[in-house]
Amino acid sequence: MPSAISMPPMDEHNQALLAHVHPADWQNPTPPAKRYDLVVIGAGTAGLITAIASAGLGKSVALVERHLMGGDCLNVGCVPSKAILRAAAAAADVRAADALGIHIPGPATVAFAEVMERLRRLRASIAPHDSAARYRDAGVDVYLGSGRFSGPAALEVEGETLRFKYACIATGARASLPPIPGISDVDVLTNETLFELTELPPRLGVIGGGAIGCEMAQAFARLGSEVHLVERNPRVLPVEEPGCAAIVQAALARDGVQLLLSSEDFALTRAGEGIRMTGVAGGTPHDVVVDKLLVAAGRSPNTDGLGLEAAGVKFNARGVEVDDRLRTTNPRIYAAGDIASRFQFTHAADAMARIVVRNTALGFLPFKPKASKLVIPWCTYTAPEIAHVGAYPRELDEAGTAYETVEVDLASVDRAILESQTEGKLTVHVTRGGRILGASLVSRHAGESIGELTTAMVHGIPLQKLAKVIHPYPTQAEIIKRAADAWFKTWLLGWRDRILFWK
Repeated sequence: MPSAISMPPMDEHNQALLAHVHPADWQNPTPPAKRYDLVVIGAGTAGLITAIASAGLGKSVALVERHLMGGDCLNVGCVPSKAILRAAAAAADVRAADALGIHIPGPATVAFAEVMERLRRLRASIAPHDSAARYRDAGVDVYLGSGRFSGPAALEVEGETLRFKYACIATGARASLPPIPGISDVDVLTNETLFELTELPPRLGVIGGGAIGCEMAQAFARLGSEVHLVERNPRVLPVEEPGCAAIVQAALARDGVQLLLSSEDFALTRAGEGIRMTGVAGGTPHDVVVDKLLVAAGRSPNTDGLGLEAAGVKFNARGVEVDDRLRTTNPRIYAAGDIASRFQFTHAADAMARIVVRNTALGFLPFKPKASKLVIPWCTYTAPEIAHVGAYPRELDEAGTAYETVEVDLASVDRAILESQTEGKLTVHVTRGGRILGASLVSRHAGESIGELTTAMVHGIPLQKLAKVIHPYPTQAEIIKRAADAWFKTWLLGWRDRILFWK
């Protein structure tokens, strides 16, 4: 029987959640005498997809989870964070209503406890999809407890030995704490504890200007917190294209986020019931006291306690080592998701899980899919959103790849003008023939729109052919057609010149 797990606050919603993802009365099955076709360790997205897809193909499958079914995405990641973002967007829309000629009597009031209650309620409503019972009913043997390899083809779980033909490590990653002076002396929040809050922090510190830090800093500022975001780089979202990140950075500042960039000599100390953040940002000293502090500055792979050495699986500080087919150094064992990839996204974990299934359950097929062939888009859900797919200019430059860039401002798109959301742009990097190498989009619905460019990249459709695609009018996604039209003209002129001058 699994050990009891608490998830504050233990209201009816969190109790319902736990009843699905870690039921206290769960009875682990008895391992079969013969080996499993597949044993999966970790019931996050990669593990869940690998297990249920393999079982659907008639394979005997065991799924082992020591904490919560659904992993980070359901419990402490995508699902709860987007619930907060929706509430924050509503608060921002109410404040912007005057500019649209909609006058709301009196100021809007944020009932933070109700915001978080809604989060917990919606999370619990989604939980059945990832529940232990659902996977059991789908033919998967679900074991709740810690799994540890005892050899190259065996896993120990709660005193039982699971023998396998293949295994998949899908244990994911966790928030890590950077080596900041004083960080061990103060209480900090990570994404694993942030969603337990029931009271809005009057003052919130955020360490890290990546996706999680920016999303939550903006959300809490919109909900009424005084937010101070610390980032060691001179801008937020340092991975993204500078011009695109600058638009998001301006939006954060406009929403009230105090940006402490180019941070140096940063340290933390206790200040009564609060936390003092001192250092130098952009050459200017700062001394700020906050009530709560969110650390969003890195992830560490969950390799501890797995017995990887006994299994002959090599790993390092970044995670488990895999080849292009996601095989580890033990050919019986594969790995997928955050534990084995720099793309730490739910949809990337899903895609990698499908590679594992194809290469294990359907290994007799001649074609063996490779992780390097995946075209993975991603999106940071700030307001505006910033989405990307493919290579960045710096990567193309480092590789010596010749490319041209098409750039269109969102201010040229009618729907963006009508919605007063003109801050944004699209940049597309293409070969001379129009093959898309990479693209970045900043707009309110960038995550919804980047799929069209991803489809073109996957199927080798050159940018000029997207000029033939008819978009409903008016939509913000029309910016893609505008970029395609602009490149089509350039492409046609190039052909004319090559014909005329025999180039």
